[in-house]
Amino acid sequence: MTYKVERNTKYDFTGQSYSTKYPNLHRYPATMIPQIGIEILKELDIKNGSMLDPYCGSGSSFASGLEVGINEMFGFDINPFAVLISKAKFTKLDLETVNKENQNIRNNLYEFLKIEDNLNNLKPPKIKNIEFWYSTEIIKNLTALKHVLYQIKDENIRRLFLIPFAETVRECSYTRNSEFKLFRMKPEEISKFNPDIFGVYFSKLKKVIETYQYVYYPKLKENVNISIEYKKFEPKKDYFDVVLTSPPYGDSKTTVAYGQFSNFANEWLEIDYARQIDNLLMGGKVEKKLYKNSLISDYINEIYKDNEKRSYEVSAFYRDLDASINKVSKSVKKNGFSVYVVGNRTVKNVMLPTDQFIAEKFENNGFKHIITYERLLSNKTMPSKNSPTNITGAKVNTMLMEYIVICQKK
Repeated sequence: MTYKVERNTKYDFTGQSYSTKYPNLHRYPATMIPQIGIEILKELDIKNGSMLDPYCGSGSSFASGLEVGINEMFGFDINPFAVLISKAKFTKLDLETVNKENQNIRNNLYEFLKIEDNLNNLKPPKIKNIEFWYSTEIIKNLTALKHVLYQIKDENIRRLFLIPFAETVRECSYTRNSEFKLFRMKPEEISKFNPDIFGVYFSKLKKVIETYQYVYYPKLKENVNISIEYKKFEPKKDYFDVVLTSPPYGDSKTTVAYGQFSNFANEWLEIDYARQIDNLLMGGKVEKKLYKNSLISDYINEIYKDNEKRSYEVSAFYRDLDASINKVSKSVKKNGFSVYVVGNRTVKNVMLPTDQFIAEKFENNGFKHIITYERLLSNKTMPSKNSPTNITGAKVNTMLMEYIVICQKK
């Protein structure tokens, strides 16, 4: 069976980006622009009730919900750094206290650095190969900055101040910042690399506070409740009026490297499983078994003919996505909606119709597929090409279009 797909240019948002409506506090891979969610919720006439995002990332869906008036939202993600970003954006803070802490950390840092022994007595976080990615001086300065930030007693305010710290630890490392994956600079670039840690941090902090104050703070009314947790979503029977989400388009290791992108932030914040994030995400645990009983199975079989290993990796992703949709389906109220924004990736020259798979699985779980809108994928930061043959220079487009899959619980 083929589920209806309609090209809808309204959802292209050509020339717009995430920052057009809701500038992010910290960049994050493959974020859904909030404009999509805003227009879909308006089209479905959803103005209140309870909303779920089971793979919330940096929180685009919550921005969409706030814009239309939804005041109860729940998000889940197993990447602690993603949850840090989402919570920083959608937690109501006292702005006077934020500004006081801004001045306090400057004073505290200045006083701390005046005594040379303070720097020498601090222990840096236990990061594998830390000296491969940072100079000795940068390690000391980042450790001092972190020490001062953790003196902020209010956890919610501290979280906001850790956002520019996370960006600083990446920007002041030897990694190429244009990439989501971790690639070390060339030796000649490293020899000239001498960033001003504190200048970088306080410049970024200024922007983060301004963005929070003028974009997010005004939307966080007293009756708004946004709960965000870093764990896998578990069913909450017949509870949600709408699910709005943009799940991963494939396993993190070969599609969008969420774990690698977040690695430095998670390690500096001492998440002990920072390097295992990609293994914990959908498709992270691979079995030597093909996924069957679905329209996607024929496509997986085509990949199997070319590369057995890749077919198992793809199977693992769809097996996990299937299990997740099953949990989400149980949690939606009768007549409630699910809205999944996805892309159809190409593996070994086989285009995988993930939009059709999602429609199929929701229909298997008591929903009716309403429509799938096709939109131009022009404003999402993610790899647009890959090398399915691993031959140098032999690249193909991975995704040019994105799909908004809308289903309703019968």
